[in-house]
Amino acid sequence: MKILHVVTLHTPDHAFGGPTRVALNLSGVQRAAGDDARIMALGDGFEGPLPPLVEGVPAHLYQARHLLPRFEVSGITSGPLLLAARRMMRGADIVHVHLMRDLVTLPAALLALASGTPLVVQTHGMVDPTENRVAQLTDLLGVRRVLRRADAVLHLTEAERVDVNAVAAPVPLTRTVRLVNGVRPQERKPGRDPGRPPTVLFLARIQERKRPQDFVAAMPAVLAEHPDARFVLAGPDTGALPGTLRLARELGVLDSLDHVGPLGHEEVLEAGRQADVYVLPSIEEPLGVSVLEAMSVGTPVVITRTCGLGPDVARAGAGRVIDSRVGEDGANAHKVARAVLELLEPKANAEAGQAAWELIGEDFTIDVVTRTLRRTYEDVVRRKRR
Repeated sequence: MKILHVVTLHTPDHAFGGPTRVALNLSGVQRAAGDDARIMALGDGFEGPLPPLVEGVPAHLYQARHLLPRFEVSGITSGPLLLAARRMMRGADIVHVHLMRDLVTLPAALLALASGTPLVVQTHGMVDPTENRVAQLTDLLGVRRVLRRADAVLHLTEAERVDVNAVAAPVPLTRTVRLVNGVRPQERKPGRDPGRPPTVLFLARIQERKRPQDFVAAMPAVLAEHPDARFVLAGPDTGALPGTLRLARELGVLDSLDHVGPLGHEEVLEAGRQADVYVLPSIEEPLGVSVLEAMSVGTPVVITRTCGLGPDVARAGAGRVIDSRVGEDGANAHKVARAVLELLEPKANAEAGQAAWELIGEDFTIDVVTRTLRRTYEDVVRRKRR
């Protein structure tokens, strides 16, 4: 089967995060199973030519043109990419668009509809009801049409399915399929050595919505009981790094904080192995790949109830699930610190780490996900042929 994944952006520091990572993970497994899967995206931030392969997956990358800079990633595009997409779609069995309100994936989805190629769209929690006038106009001009006419619409959670239906209203979507994010299974790391200084990890885009400030604000309480603890702040900065480092300086904990910047995929897994607890106090996180990757090596996690993985982590005992309210930094920091301290206890750490590793193996491996996706593709192709 020839599968073309269309995603908005790929950068050397993986600043765009989840959708690109999902597209690469899916493509890699699909190729290993014998499919001709490849990705198409904008490339930005590279020195020299854009790479023809990304993690072994053929990548059709086109230099990003910042057409509407004020809209950031939603305002970048490439005429040559869209021309090439139109040509490649004619030979594809499936076009899988990782859809957002932008000038890459939305035009690509509309081109797939025009070409008659079977179209699967996956919104990654990025298409929901909004009061933003520009987003509402984008919905009117194209997003609703894509959602209503796509051969399948993939959602991560029930909340996302409801949101996407609200955008498509008043036409109810009848071809929705739940597809969770998946990661490759990993060997479980050894249990925590109580004689070693503990390490607490934040690994995600450093932006306000991910609440890195709550991670830093929790440090004094943890350091009061573990003075030698190390806190690792990893991931590309998308606006919140200066304020986060300033807060660490004001709290007097900067010397205990290691800012390591963006990491490659293998470095991400290694950071998870070195950490005793992973923390992501995000305001809203549909189904964070970085959370899954931490659990895949046996690291327990601290996440919020607004994370799509909250029910799974709570059910499995794979960490701690806390409340989070915007603007209550002190309260959130207290909850994060208490959860981290609980998980640094050797017995709790071992039990939650084992549960995290088993949860990934049972429900969130990339092989399980791609089997579900394969059935969806085959169903779409059958319906299209009829």
